[in-house]
Amino acid sequence: MSVILPADAKFVAINEIHCEASYLGRFKDLFATRAHTIDRRDGFAGMAVLEPSTPEGPYLIMSYWKDEESFQGWTQSEEFLEGHKRGFEDMRKAKEAGETPPMRSKFSTYAVLSR
Repeated sequence: MSVILPADAKFVAINEIHCEASYLGRFKDLFATRAHTIDRRDGFAGMAVLEPSTPEGPYLIMSYWKDEESFQGWTQSEEFLEGHKRGFEDMRKAKEAGETPPMRSKFSTYAVLSR
């Protein structure tokens, strides 16, 4: 099996997201109606959202970057906050209500070693 990366991608960030079953519809809607703010960032080379093949598996959001600095710039940008504001608001509301967060995520990052 080979992985096809955008030609200029030298860095990959993977966000592993676990959703509560009751939140899956909302989660999918967030991506279907996403703001596309990441698309405007210098160094952004592409993105893939992968749905798990089993109900308990995590969703993987893979973003491809020309370098780590471009990715780090994204995570500190206004576009990042804009792109995530609806999900962040859902998390805030759950916390204020004393509920379990509807999703949790974990970032991992990788340098592209070879193609």
